[in-house]
Amino acid sequence: MPGIQADDGGVPEGVQIDLISGERMSKLRTMEKIRMILDSVHDDNIVILEEGLSPDEESKLIEVTMSEISPDEFTGIEIETYPRPSSNDGGLFNRLMGRDSDGGNKLTVIGPANRIETLHKDENLISALVTRR
Repeated sequence: MPGIQADDGGVPEGVQIDLISGERMSKLRTMEKIRMILDSVHDDNIVILEEGLSPDEESKLIEVTMSEISPDEFTGIEIETYPRPSSNDGGLFNRLMGRDSDGGNKLTVIGPANRIETLHKDENLISALVTRR
């Protein structure tokens, strides 16, 4: 089975996805969460939050993002939230992380605005296209 192909610099090509647990996020203050998310997105990574952000945290994320937008360097973020039912059946994220969850009620996907485009969203699916630079 072939491995991940490397570019000329020896770094594998592709998109890095950071799956961040609700447990990790619960230990951080609002600005620490925002900085962790934006630092990752600045590095062209896609961030998936197991439990999403509160409305106040999401507003603050958008506010900080707007202050950092630069036409030549950072074009902003794309953010989509996928609501989870209150009766959690140990969905995909929990299976990936190897544990059951009693946590929040939404999954949030955040990525660089110039690399991620939401193609479709409904109550059961977020479909996104992630492009290379």
